Amino acid sequence: MDHTQAPLLEALADYHRKGRLPFTPPGHKQARGADPEARRVLGEAVFLSDVLASGGLDDRRARGQVLLRAERLMADAVHAEHTFFTTCGSSLSVKAAMLTAASPHQKLLVGRDAHKSVVSGLILAGIIPVWVEPQWDAERHLAHPPSAESFERAFQAHPDARGALVTSPTPYGSCAELAAIAEVCHRRSLPLVVDEAWGAHLPFHPALPAWAMDAGADVCVTSIHKMGSGLEQGSVFHLQGDLLDAASLKSRADLLGTTSPSVPILAGIDAWRRQMMLDGRELLEHALELADKVRSEIGRIDGLRVHGRSDFTGPGRAADLDPLPVVIDLAELGLTGYRAADWLRERHGMDVHLADHRRISAQLTHADDRETAKALLTALRELVAVAAELGPTPMVTVPDPDRLRLEQVRPPRDAFFGAVEDVPVEEAAGRIVAEMLTPYPPGIPTALPGERLTEPVLEYLRSGIEAGMYVPDAADPGLRTVRVCTS
Repeated sequence: MDHTQAPLLEALADYHRKGRLPFTPPGHKQARGADPEARRVLGEAVFLSDVLASGGLDDRRARGQVLLRAERLMADAVHAEHTFFTTCGSSLSVKAAMLTAASPHQKLLVGRDAHKSVVSGLILAGIIPVWVEPQWDAERHLAHPPSAESFERAFQAHPDARGALVTSPTPYGSCAELAAIAEVCHRRSLPLVVDEAWGAHLPFHPALPAWAMDAGADVCVTSIHKMGSGLEQGSVFHLQGDLLDAASLKSRADLLGTTSPSVPILAGIDAWRRQMMLDGRELLEHALELADKVRSEIGRIDGLRVHGRSDFTGPGRAADLDPLPVVIDLAELGLTGYRAADWLRERHGMDVHLADHRRISAQLTHADDRETAKALLTALRELVAVAAELGPTPMVTVPDPDRLRLEQVRPPRDAFFGAVEDVPVEEAAGRIVAEMLTPYPPGIPTALPGERLTEPVLEYLRSGIEAGMYVPDAADPGLRTVRVCTS
């Protein structure tokens, strides 16, 4: 296929060239009616690109097949049989995949390190999760994707499960043994769904970890805005094989998605595919070289440890590692990642990708260069120099892995939509939680609806919030109270 084409981007240019006059939404009418301050801050281009997808970018019956042609080009680029675009983020994409793999009241194997969007899908669909435990690094208090053996054992215990879902890469860059997990599923003629939201770049350079379609997954969900250069909310999901029906997958996405997709987001997805097919290998080569240099320089800074393959891969850990998320351990400095992240923003105007009880992660992409790397290294050196002045900071009480895991005693949907009450956190241990309690980022629920709360988990969340953890989806983000089932 001709990957110099970008059908959505080209159609938008044609729309402007022909000077189309809309008597349709959006009501700002090519920026003319937009608030002047919004035009100044957002820029004219935002409004000029904001047109109807059907009845604007394409005709009212989509006879130009602008979106379809862009999706076919993306599928060809990443070795999929079908690709679908969405402007509702991978949160929608993964729900559509789950609803295609399993129906209400059916079981689905799910890695317990799944994003909150997966839990939302379980709640909405009424799917019964069979949780597959991650591989826990007890020393570093970090979860890596579940092993293929764990999925095998889960299928043996639950032969009525309809398929499996695994997250790879994790937000920390650790990758699952996807080919082996796919083989476990396919031996039973069951589908594997991969939440590869952090892996948009993986297909475009051979030095990066194998990506889901090449590893044999049936559905792969990818966020173009995370490690790619699309706009926020740009997501694609890919399909191959005959274990799931393409029309059913599309219909599930239509059920959940917007009828007013954002053309700038769609065009950004299309442009990213073209960019990667034309220049991706060179761009990612530079990114990998830069990441290697940054990791080496951080390794020379006393008090910091940048995690690499020796930390994250091997028996009982991840199968592979994406080197572009630069994960930095601050334990020797006696600082939490929360405190370090706040200081970097306040002092250097710098935002890190994620922060936890002992780490920060600086996400590098093909957009970074020597100047951005230099700024990061300068800020980290200054952080080490002033670390003693930033403490003592409240520390997080992190339980051992076996005490962090909660028992699922009620389906997530039943707990979420059932009768609930808010109780003081001091009285919540032993109760069945009716909400998600999710440190964000990375957005992996510590507790989710239907699980029985324990004191170690509550203490972890309480001490985390005191130390700077953000738990935005709780009814009370300060966790003075917890929402639980009444019976």
